[in-house]
Amino acid sequence: MKRFPIRWIRGVSLVVAIGLLSACQLPKAGPNKNEILAGSTENGGNAFVVEVDDRVARAAAAIPQFGFPNTFRSAQSLAADTVRAGDVVSLTVWENVDDGLLSSELSSATVLEQVQVDSEGFIFVPYAGRIRAAGNTPEQLRQLITDKLQDQTPDPQVEVRRFAGDGATVSLSGEIGAPGLYPIERPSRTLSGMLSRAGGVSLGADIALVTLIRGNERGTVWYDDLVRDPKLDVALRGGDRILVEADSRTYIALGATGQSRVAFDTQDLSALEALAQVGGLQSLSSDPTGIFVLRKERQDIARAVMGRQELQGDQRMIYLLNLNAPNGLFVARDFVIRDDDTIYVTEAPYAQWSKSISLIAGGLTPVANVATLTGG
Repeated sequence: MKRFPIRWIRGVSLVVAIGLLSACQLPKAGPNKNEILAGSTENGGNAFVVEVDDRVARAAAAIPQFGFPNTFRSAQSLAADTVRAGDVVSLTVWENVDDGLLSSELSSATVLEQVQVDSEGFIFVPYAGRIRAAGNTPEQLRQLITDKLQDQTPDPQVEVRRFAGDGATVSLSGEIGAPGLYPIERPSRTLSGMLSRAGGVSLGADIALVTLIRGNERGTVWYDDLVRDPKLDVALRGGDRILVEADSRTYIALGATGQSRVAFDTQDLSALEALAQVGGLQSLSSDPTGIFVLRKERQDIARAVMGRQELQGDQRMIYLLNLNAPNGLFVARDFVIRDDDTIYVTEAPYAQWSKSISLIAGGLTPVANVATLTGG
């Protein structure tokens, strides 16, 4: 039997191995750049694929806007000493006679502690009757009580002190230093004052959202904006609810940069920052010309991006970022990532070739070993 040279046998084995690797799909992170482009609407697919430039980055930069309704912003601060339903008042009455209406033999002063203002805004004072307290300052209430009593006792002297009760309270919950019910008092008549009274926010100021709920209305602002803009420091009302929570926006990173769901760490997140959050591109496997951002775009933005006013409803969009383009890094820095986006980094073409070479050069001389490892 004729024997073939070892070199010849190795050469044949190499050719066969390469053929097997070509026929059998090597493991990879997902579709490559060309496979995604093949699924565009131009090729019969169901998503628009758009290469991002400066114009597209501007058209797609729809950052969520927060704010308060006009009714919140135009409300005047409550007077800190105005009596309201639910408050508690303390009354002290001095009489100039030995045998007064309210006084005793031991003292000419009568103290009425913890007088609750009822739900209709009234209090009851002996010999003065039912008096409307709500809407009056302590001084105005003092004069009302004095007028009622002076017809029955000469020159009564009345002192009124107000204590904020449950009729003038605000509830605070969420990521706050000390959640609970707090009365509206002079230092805490506004949103920022009340937050300070409750110990401030207990998470990063740049990702903290503050929601104010009043009846059927609500508004949300960034805590940073509240601190910077006095117009957002709205006046509070009894029964308001304040919720402080962390930004809940996330995006998904897939492909040749790892796989994870990532929370936003800033209010405005660019594609470049998002890639940095997940460790950046992998030099040996990531394709810098094939970075895709997938999202469902609302109608007005889709029309602006595509320049097609006939588009109706939300559209599936795939944005292509090419970091190797002359201004690719600047475009990626300006392209805004939004909640629930998917960032997919394709595998570089040479990565598959490198896998093939690694398998062949790793001592896989028997053809059966190559076929087994590649799943062919």
